[in-house]
Amino acid sequence: MFRRIFMSALIAGFLGGAAISVVQQVTTTPIIHHAEQYEGQSKPDAAHHSLYQNPSNSLLVLTHGPQSTHEGEQGAWAPSDGLERFLFTGLANILTGTGFALILVACFALSRETVDGQRGVLWGLGGFAAISLAPALGLPPEVPGAMTADLVPRQSWWLLCVAATAAGLWMLVYRKGAIWMVAGIAAMALPHLIGAPQPDRIGGAVPPELAGHFAAASLVTAAIFWTILGWLSGTVWHRLGAR
Repeated sequence: MFRRIFMSALIAGFLGGAAISVVQQVTTTPIIHHAEQYEGQSKPDAAHHSLYQNPSNSLLVLTHGPQSTHEGEQGAWAPSDGLERFLFTGLANILTGTGFALILVACFALSRETVDGQRGVLWGLGGFAAISLAPALGLPPEVPGAMTADLVPRQSWWLLCVAATAAGLWMLVYRKGAIWMVAGIAAMALPHLIGAPQPDRIGGAVPPELAGHFAAASLVTAAIFWTILGWLSGTVWHRLGAR
C-alpha cells in the first residue's frame, strides 16, 4: 500500500508540476515580470509593510499561502530571467505537486473508495477549494511590492482557514443529516468571521489593476493545477491498484 501511495504521488506530482510550469508562462509569470518593474518605486516609509514574494516560489500561485523572505533585501540571490528562472520554478512546482499529490493519494486510501481519474478530479477541486480558493477570500494572492500584515498572523490564519475548510467539506460530503450540514458550513465560515490579518494601510507601488489581474490569474492557474493533479493522482492510483 505504501509503495502504491508513494509511486502514485511521485508520478502525478512530477507530471502535474511540469504541466503547470508551462501554464504559468502564459498566466502569472508575465504579470510578475511587469509588477517587478514597480517594486523599487515603493515609498521608504512603507518599506516595512511590503513583503517581497519570490516569483520563483510556486507556492505564491498554487496555494496563495503567506511566504517569508527578508523584507527589502536588495542583495538576495534570485535566478536570472529566462531558462534558469523557468527551471527553478519548474523544480519548485514539481516538489509542491508531489507533496500535494501525497496528501490526495493518502486521502484516497483512507476513504476506501474506488478512485479513478474522474473521481480524482473531484478530490482535486476539493483541494483547490481548501488550499487556494477559501484562503484567497481573506488573503488574496499578492504581487511583489504589495503591502501586507505581519507574517506570523497571516500564516496562522491561513492554516486555520485551510483546516476549517477541509473539515467543513468532509462533514458536508461524508456525513448525513442537518446537524452535520450546519456544522460543516459553520466550520468553513469561522475563519472568515474571525477575519484575516490586514495591513495598516492598503496599497503599494504596483497599480491596483495589475494586482487584481494577478489575483484572478493566480486562482485560475491554481484551479488548473488542482484539476490536473487530481486527475493524474486518481488515474495512476487506479491503474496501480489494478495491477
